[in-house]
Amino acid sequence: MTAMIELESVSKRFMKRLDVAEKLFNLMGGDVREQTVHAVDKVSLAIAEGEVVGLVGESGCGKSTLGRVIAGIHPSSDGTVRFKGHDIEKMSHAEAKEWALQVQMIFQDPMSSLNPRLRVRDIIGEAPAFHGLVKSNELDDYVDDMMLRVGLDPSFRRRFPHQFSGGQRQRIGIARALAVKPAFLVCDEAIAALDVSIQAQVINLFMRLRAELGLTYLFISHDLGVVEHLSERVVIMYLGRVVEIAGTEELFARPNHPYTVALLGEVPRIDRRGQTFVPIKGEIPSPINPPSGCHFHPRCPHAMERCRVEQPMLREIAPGRYSACHLNDQS
Repeated sequence: MTAMIELESVSKRFMKRLDVAEKLFNLMGGDVREQTVHAVDKVSLAIAEGEVVGLVGESGCGKSTLGRVIAGIHPSSDGTVRFKGHDIEKMSHAEAKEWALQVQMIFQDPMSSLNPRLRVRDIIGEAPAFHGLVKSNELDDYVDDMMLRVGLDPSFRRRFPHQFSGGQRQRIGIARALAVKPAFLVCDEAIAALDVSIQAQVINLFMRLRAELGLTYLFISHDLGVVEHLSERVVIMYLGRVVEIAGTEELFARPNHPYTVALLGEVPRIDRRGQTFVPIKGEIPSPINPPSGCHFHPRCPHAMERCRVEQPMLREIAPGRYSACHLNDQS
C-alpha cells in the first residue's frame, strides 16, 4: 500500500549567520564562523493512511522541525518528501495545492498560533473561503458546523481568541485545521500546554475525529503515557536521528535501543512504586556540534569504540521493527 507520507533520507539544517558585530570582529583579526544547526539528520519514515504514529524524543531532538517539514512549513535541506507517492518537489501546481490543504498542523500553544486580531469566524473560515471550498453565503453555516464538530458553541464565533480558555483555543486551532478538509494532521505537542483534565477531553476529540473523518495522525509528544494511549506505532528520535521504530505495544514491552530503554525507565508507573528514579546520564549534545558515530554514545552505558566512530544505520531487526544500534549486530 502506498504510504500517505514518506520521507527518504530527509535532513533539515539551519544556518546561524554572522551579525554585524561578529563581522567587524573578524575584520579585526577574529575567527568567528557561521554555525550550522543539524536539526534533522537523514530521517526515513513512512506513514500509512489511517495510521496514528507517535513521535517521541527529548526537547531539542528535532521532532517539531520534522513535523514542520512534513507540513511544508520548512523546506527540507536534503532528501525526499512524498505525499501519496508523489515527490513534493516535482508536483504540479494542482498537486502542490492538494498537498498543502491535505496536510495540516496543530501547534502546541494555541494562543500564539491564533491571530489575536481575528474573530473565531475569520480564523476558521478564512482558508476554506480563500481556496473556494465553501461559498461566501454558506460560510457562517460552515464555520458553525466546524465549531460543533470540535465541541464549541457556534454562538461564540464573533469572539476573539483571548476570550476563550486554553482548551477552547486548542479546539479553535483544531477546527481551523479541519476546515480545509485535510487527510493528515501533524499534532505538535497539541495537549502539552493544557491542564490534565482538559488533555483527556482533547485526546478523546482527536480519536473521535479520526473515527468520523478517517484522519491520519503524526502525534509529536514528549509524554510517553499519552503516546502509548494514542498511537499504533512509535518513532523514537534522538538528536535529529530516528533510533527506533516499532508497534506501540511491542516497543513499550520490549524496547531495543538503549535510548528507548532509558526513556521508558523514566516513566512513572504504579507497579514501580518505591523504585529509585535514575535519569539518563549527561545532557543532550548540541545540534551545532553533534558527536561523531552514534549520537547517543556519550550517554550510553553500552557504548564501545565502534559507536564513537561509526554511525549505526536504522535497519529492520524484526518484522515491522527497526533500530539503529550496533548491539544488534552482536545478537
